[in-house]
Amino acid sequence: MALSIDLIDETNELKEEDLRLIEDLLNYAAEAEAVEDGTEVSVTFVTNSRIQEINREYRDKDQPTDVISFALEEMGEGEIEITGDNMPRVLGDIIISVQRAHEQAEDYGHSFLRELGFLSVHGFLHLLGYDHMTKEDETKMFGRQKEILDGYGLKRS
Repeated sequence: MALSIDLIDETNELKEEDLRLIEDLLNYAAEAEAVEDGTEVSVTFVTNSRIQEINREYRDKDQPTDVISFALEEMGEGEIEITGDNMPRVLGDIIISVQRAHEQAEDYGHSFLRELGFLSVHGFLHLLGYDHMTKEDETKMFGRQKEILDGYGLKRS
């Protein structure tokens, strides 16, 4: 099973092996979630200031955050669904602050790659419709994240 993943590092901080790990991890998560081959997703790695701009523009929150997901399968008011034969499924975009990933890795006492993996899977599950607005949904989503990360080998230390 393989996703079509567009990885964009606007920070130029990540190494090739970091990007490869995220690509492999998201493919692992896609297989665990039975996502169709060829499904498209974009992951962009940005600075704190850039994610703050995005958070302010799209969520009316003028502060940096760690990850934001834009699910293209969620229909907004007045939007029209585009369908057709042989069109790939397009999940949407995940935007991750590399700076916040470093900060949170230190705060939580685990590796930067574990945090980057956590944020990637968290964003990916949001694209698939998972959420954490209620305690029940949070338990389900965070449990699934842990299963995927542990299964892949990115356990919390």
